[in-house]
Amino acid sequence: MKLSDFFLLNAQEMQLILLHEGVLIAKRNHSTHMVFLFQLDDYYIEMYCNKASKAVEEVRVSVNMQTLTPYLEAINIDDLLN
Repeated sequence: MKLSDFFLLNAQEMQLILLHEGVLIAKRNHSTHMVFLFQLDDYYIEMYCNKASKAVEEVRVSVNMQTLTPYLEAINIDDLLN
């Protein structure tokens, strides 16, 4: 799905596309939210879910690899270096 097509979807359609066509890459805790990182074609989507209500409160889309930084920092590679 092209990025321009993704932006035309409503919030519920975005969630369905992510769950059925997106690739879940990682997740992280962010104060009151659980943030899920998906890849869809050549862009990344972060889905912010409220921990208490489980509701999706924000969706952020990026084509920038810097979006991955908070997730990459959480990966422990100590075993690979020994």
